[in-house]
Amino acid sequence: MAIEDRLYRKFKEHWNLIVVLGPTASGKTGLAVRLARRIGGEIISADSRQVYRGMDLGTGKDLAEYRRGGESIPVHLIDIFDPMEEFNVFTFQERFFFCFHEISGRGRFPLLVGGTGLYLDSVLRGYRMISVPEDTVLREKLAQEEMDFLRRHFLRLCPDAHNSTDLLERSRLIRAIEITQFSKEHPREAGPAMVLSPLVIGIHCERNDLRRRITIRLQARLEAGMVDEVRRLRDQGISWKKLESFGLEYRYISQYLQQKITREEMFQTLNTRIHQFAKRQETWFRRMEKNGVRIHWIEGADEDAALVMIAGLMK
Repeated sequence: MAIEDRLYRKFKEHWNLIVVLGPTASGKTGLAVRLARRIGGEIISADSRQVYRGMDLGTGKDLAEYRRGGESIPVHLIDIFDPMEEFNVFTFQERFFFCFHEISGRGRFPLLVGGTGLYLDSVLRGYRMISVPEDTVLREKLAQEEMDFLRRHFLRLCPDAHNSTDLLERSRLIRAIEITQFSKEHPREAGPAMVLSPLVIGIHCERNDLRRRITIRLQARLEAGMVDEVRRLRDQGISWKKLESFGLEYRYISQYLQQKITREEMFQTLNTRIHQFAKRQETWFRRMEKNGVRIHWIEGADEDAALVMIAGLMK
């Protein structure tokens, strides 16, 4: 099934963005690539770790996916930062809107694809975000405090915090406090919300099938050299602490390389944690729906099902 020119013109009258979301290993990238080919689209990644160069297997970039089955589809916000640089939701939102306007301005259609709920939510619900300068006095004061105090202080300022990784690394935690405190003190300095008309497609996977897919993909990535990738990053001067702060694959492979756990313990623990992560992603998507984001769910990464759904919405 193809989207004919007439239907495509009507489609663009309704929406100016397609969003494809779903849990890890659900087939988001493949579906987005196939849809992009149908409508002359380009992909913007919404993944908090794929922005980093050299972190390929561990983040599941699957770069070959953008070339599989036909013409290569351009993808944005992948491989744009070094692992030692900070990338956060403010930076993502800023970069997303730059890409969105640039792609649209060339007559192409943007597709936002990923599973980082906070990044997706910041765009779909229009977080009003501001550029926060460094507060030297505050940083010097916080530098004297223990991590437990910093965590409690941050959670008092932001009890609904949804990015738990900010609680694990000292520099990120201090920056999170700095941003939250500045935002409370300067509520009117946030920039204007951007106008989007998004069609949000969610991929639903049966639980056992998703668990099987996660395990198979983990095995394949390990066989492809994921341990060597983490070792290479360490050899480039990235500390164990920094590597572990990236979570999941980087945390448990780092522990294995430090001989804190065996290879079997690494695999079993990582497999379990990725399953749990997928469940948290699904919980986040349900919360987005409760907060007003309309998600059109399809069963599996089925291109025809997505196109039938789109055609039905345009009747």
